[in-house]
Amino acid sequence: MPGLLRGVARVGVIAGTATAVSNRVSRRQQGRWAQQEAQAQTAPAPVPPPAPPPAAGTGTGDMLAQLKQLGELKSSGVLTEAEFETQKAKILGG
Repeated sequence: MPGLLRGVARVGVIAGTATAVSNRVSRRQQGRWAQQEAQAQTAPAPVPPPAPPPAAGTGTGDMLAQLKQLGELKSSGVLTEAEFETQKAKILGG
């Protein structure tokens, strides 16, 4: 009978250790997931790159070419009316 009790005690210790390790791993993993989720929620949205500055000293020839290209983009449906007006104002400096 002492051999049987020793075997049962050994199984109990092994099972208890396995349960403790499993619980510890689960808690650690849940902590990591919670931390990743918190970081994802507080991460700021990426900032788009700034628009390139207008070319210095653009002449009327350059402005006319840009306006012509802008008109072509609008007529082909690439730009909306509001986008066209915004870009036109930028080209004309107003």
